[in-house]
Amino acid sequence: MLRSLFIYLSTANWARRIVTGWSFAWRAASRFIAGEKLEDAIQVIKVLNAKGINATLDHLGEHTTNPEESRQATQDILNVIDAIEQAGVSANVSIKLTQIGLALDEELCAQNMQKVLTYAKEHGTFVRVDMEDSPWTDKTLDMCRRMWDLGLTNTGMVIQAYLYRSAEDVKSVVGAGGKVRLCKGAYKEPAEIAFPKMKDVNKNYDLLTSLLIDGALAHGSPQLSTNGKTPPIPGIASHDPDRLVYAKAYAQKAGLPKQAIEFQMLNGIRRDLQEQTAKEGYPVRVYVPYGTEWYPYFMRRLAERPANLWFFISNFFRK
Repeated sequence: MLRSLFIYLSTANWARRIVTGWSFAWRAASRFIAGEKLEDAIQVIKVLNAKGINATLDHLGEHTTNPEESRQATQDILNVIDAIEQAGVSANVSIKLTQIGLALDEELCAQNMQKVLTYAKEHGTFVRVDMEDSPWTDKTLDMCRRMWDLGLTNTGMVIQAYLYRSAEDVKSVVGAGGKVRLCKGAYKEPAEIAFPKMKDVNKNYDLLTSLLIDGALAHGSPQLSTNGKTPPIPGIASHDPDRLVYAKAYAQKAGLPKQAIEFQMLNGIRRDLQEQTAKEGYPVRVYVPYGTEWYPYFMRRLAERPANLWFFISNFFRK
C-alpha cells in the first residue's frame, strides 16, 4: 500500500511542489543524493574511492518536455564525463533515455545518445542506461542495440527482476556480450506483466543472477577494468543480503573470478554492506545521483524500504 502511494507521488506534480518546499525533505533526501551540484557528487565519489569503492554518476532528470531540454541534458552528461576525467575518480556514468528525448522523438534520442557514447568512448568511460517503467522497456533495449550496431559498445542496460519477460531479455543481452545491471524494480507495474509478490521477485532475481554469471563465463569472464570505469558483465544491484549470498555462492561454484562480477548499491543505503563486500575482494559500485531534479528519485527510495520512510519521518520531527 505505502509502496504504491509513494510511486504515485513520485510522478505527481502537486506533491512535488509541496514536498520540495519542505526544508526537512531535502535534509532527508540528502542521505541518498550527493547534492545539487556536480562538484558535490565528485566529493562523495572521492570518499567512496578512498574505501575501494567505485561509482556511477547520474545527473538526475527524466522525461524532458522539449528538444532544447533534451539537448541541455545531453550537454550536462558530457560535463559529467569531463568532471570524472578531471577529478581522476574511479567512476562511470548513468543516464535515462527519457532524459535525452526518448519520449519526444526517437531519432532525437538516438542522436543525443550517440553523442554521449562517442564522447564517453573517447574518454574511456562506460555509460549505463537506466531502465524506466515498462512502456519504455522495448524502446530502451532497442536503442542500446542500435548503438552497439554503430560500434558504440561502451554501454549496457538495467534489467528489472520483477518483470516476467526479464529472463528472455537477459539471455538476449548477455548473448550479445552486453553488460547488465540487475535490480528488482522500482516502479508500480500491473500483475499482468510483473510479479506482485516479493518472494517471487527474489526467486526470479536469483535465476537472472545465474543466467548473468553463466553468460559471463561463456564470454570469457571479462573483468572490471583497471581504472574502475568499465564493469564486468554481471552487475548485481541489491541491498538484500540473501541475494548477495546467492550470487557469491553461485559465482564461486561456477568458477567466475571475483573481479568478473560487480555488486552495485545506492548512495546512502547499507554503507556497511558496501564496505564489507569491497573488503571481501569484490568490485563494488555505488550509484551517486545529484541535481535539482531529486524529487522523483527520492520518492522511489521511500517506496522501496520502510527504513527509508522512517528516516524521512524522523527528519520531519526535527524540522
